[in-house]
Amino acid sequence: MAGYGTLRPLPPPEKALICPGGGTKDLAARIGPGHARLARVRVYLGSDHAGFELKSVLANWLASAGHEVTDCGPASYHEHDDYPPYVMRAAAATAADPDSVAIVIGGSGNGEQIAANKIAGIRAALVWSEETARLARLHNDANVLSLGARMHPAADAIAFTHVFLATPFSGEVRHVRRLEMITEYERCGDLPPLPGWE
Repeated sequence: MAGYGTLRPLPPPEKALICPGGGTKDLAARIGPGHARLARVRVYLGSDHAGFELKSVLANWLASAGHEVTDCGPASYHEHDDYPPYVMRAAAATAADPDSVAIVIGGSGNGEQIAANKIAGIRAALVWSEETARLARLHNDANVLSLGARMHPAADAIAFTHVFLATPFSGEVRHVRRLEMITEYERCGDLPPLPGWE
């Protein structure tokens, strides 16, 4: 994926963000005036019980920003929900739809990233800052964003998501080469050769 579309300014509906547990944050101030977002993106969402509330917040934010959202579940809160059925469906949908991304959410985001990365063609990145969100796209061409709902306020998770969607893959030769090694391993199971200086 070289990018998701044409950059355009953030629309006014994104300015006010109502956070779980009450309170309003000014999203435009949070992500800064220099940020813009890409045109409509298909986004598949999946979570477990710990990520359920943040999944709903992100679904609303994404829809208000003009993105096409598909919620792969769960449809309602159940305290014993396991993440693999929902997260792996979101990841599989993204693997089958190269112009899309997925966002998977749990308590820490670790298990969700692991599960998503079991799907061939998925490059899921656990993100904990705007910089890791940017680098996940810029260097790794990540197509799945994994978030820990217990690790960040909703406003931060939205800012990470915005940066992830707004950042294109750099396409630099070194990054392409590394991703090709991973893709080839997925295809045939052979480990990449060691460099000549080993």
